[in-house]
Amino acid sequence: MKEIDFDYKRFFDLSPDLLCIAGYDGYFKKINPAVSKLLGYSEEELYSTPIDDFIHPDDHELTSATRENMKKSNPLFYHENRYLKKDGEYIWLAWTAMPIEDEKLVFAVAKEITHKKHLENERQKLLENFTEVNHQLKQLALTTSHDLRSPISSIIMSFDLLDTTKIQDQQTKELLEIIKTTGENFTLTLNNYLNVLSDKHGIESTIEEIDIEQCLNNMLPPIRFLIERNKATIHTDFSEFNTIRFDRTKLESIFLNLISNSIKYRRVNFPPKISIRTEVRNGEKCLIVSDNGMGLDMDRVKDRIFKLHQTFHNHSESKGVGLYLVHNHITGLGGKIDVKSSVNKGTTFIITFSKSL
Repeated sequence: MKEIDFDYKRFFDLSPDLLCIAGYDGYFKKINPAVSKLLGYSEEELYSTPIDDFIHPDDHELTSATRENMKKSNPLFYHENRYLKKDGEYIWLAWTAMPIEDEKLVFAVAKEITHKKHLENERQKLLENFTEVNHQLKQLALTTSHDLRSPISSIIMSFDLLDTTKIQDQQTKELLEIIKTTGENFTLTLNNYLNVLSDKHGIESTIEEIDIEQCLNNMLPPIRFLIERNKATIHTDFSEFNTIRFDRTKLESIFLNLISNSIKYRRVNFPPKISIRTEVRNGEKCLIVSDNGMGLDMDRVKDRIFKLHQTFHNHSESKGVGLYLVHNHITGLGGKIDVKSSVNKGTTFIITFSKSL
């Protein structure tokens, strides 16, 4: 094949990219017309002025460090800095360069990326605005959920003070019972969604030594109506260990959701029986919660059991939030949770706490 004689000078002159040769002394030795055209200086001005005079003051330190690194025969694969044009405007350039140690020269190519940088800045501002709006919406949701709990709790307490034995009309009694039940269910749902918001936005946990039985007893009053109405019994055994290092609010939430689920998904004509016990397995502290309820077909639910908004029974109050929260509370603090269940035989949750807490 016949060797082609290239006109390298013509290639150098016609290139739209900025091509230059700079000396280790900090001056341009050779530039193509694109450099002068973009920056607005004459070739004489560019050759006679130290390169650092064109660089934005804020970029001097990084550019200087990059230049010193190249003097150790290290090629430059990407570097951004701002150059001053003759009209006073700064533009962004992206550089690649190759040092030639023997000749004390650097061969470099640059592209203007000013438009790209402006787009990046605009995108960053949009992200910051979005983050702020998202934070405000989160705060609004948390505040609304929190503030709604007090009036709802007051309404429920009012029903407890009401002497229904004096009400003769059966329809009125039934209506009041429906209103009370709706308010109680609303409270449970509100608490769950408040917990979901807290989990999703990384609200920091408070780890402390917790008396497990005391934590359980503190949680029971809000669902006492649910337990009594359904004739549920709760058997506890904390003899193997009765304290655990954990987040108190999250442990209460775990108890709340597992117990309320056991009652909600009870078998017809079978009063709920719930067992809560502690056990040490292979040196790890476990909390085991079992019931005699409807159970689950584990082959069918598989890994969906702890996903948000997953429901497995045709129950009008199912929201698919409770088990999602339980899983997040446990795994978020380094523990794990396993499930054993059979249809119409009940469910057992084995919670293994992290040793590192």
